[in-house]
Amino acid sequence: MQTTEVKTITLAHSPDSDDAFMFYALATNKLETGDLEFEHVLKDIQTLNEEARKGTYDVTAISFHAYAYVADRYALLPHGASIGDNYGPIVVAREGLEPSELANVTIAVPGTLTSAFLALSIHTPKFNYEVVPFDQIIEAVTEGRCDAGLLIHEGQLFYHNLGLHKVLDLGEWWHEHTGGLPLPMGGNVIRRKLGKETITEVSGLWKESIRYSLDNREDALQYAMQFARDMDPALADRFVGMWVNELTLDYGERGREAVRRLLAEGHQRGIIPHSVDVKFVD
Repeated sequence: MQTTEVKTITLAHSPDSDDAFMFYALATNKLETGDLEFEHVLKDIQTLNEEARKGTYDVTAISFHAYAYVADRYALLPHGASIGDNYGPIVVAREGLEPSELANVTIAVPGTLTSAFLALSIHTPKFNYEVVPFDQIIEAVTEGRCDAGLLIHEGQLFYHNLGLHKVLDLGEWWHEHTGGLPLPMGGNVIRRKLGKETITEVSGLWKESIRYSLDNREDALQYAMQFARDMDPALADRFVGMWVNELTLDYGERGREAVRRLLAEGHQRGIIPHSVDVKFVD
């Protein structure tokens, strides 16, 4: 009998409930993957951004800001994006601040390659910042180590319970600034050198995995709860719903234009040193 050689694909994503929800079908062998075998690697988004610059993984979640530095090596998959439509990362503070005052305070940020940092830099070209692990930013603000914090994960939903005040919702600002575009945070990229056939196969399986989770929401959410960092099921469901939606299944032209616009403005403002040719897998 003729045997088919199995090809192992390293698949890196963050240990967050929204990513876990998307990867549910692939991670729990719900899909027939043919001659492909996926090795899942879990790392925080800042680490994934840095590893992408080294070309470490075959497929990886990545901030769109970081994509600017790996576009020659990786192509954007057309599925799996986290895009906020009139909502997004939130800047919070212990005291009431106006957005115009952000240039005068120190802000805890989750990493300089994150799209949240890029969007904030477009809004406020010069500000003082301290890089803090994303899950420690609220603590950095409440303990007074930083004046404000840039929240990119579930803290967006409960910061007010801790006595913090919203200074700026970058998704709302971006929506107004661009005349209605959503704010793209992160996507998934694949090594170009894998070749067209493998890239097409992986892209199709990735879309199937997201569709499977959306069609089997209760089961996928139950799986994702192990990555929900003490969120109750209702809050986790709300968080997943924010970042896994129809734009996740397919960017559409509106989503693709949002990615182009974010990276183009980053270049125009001198944050990204070169123009970025945004290429999606067909």
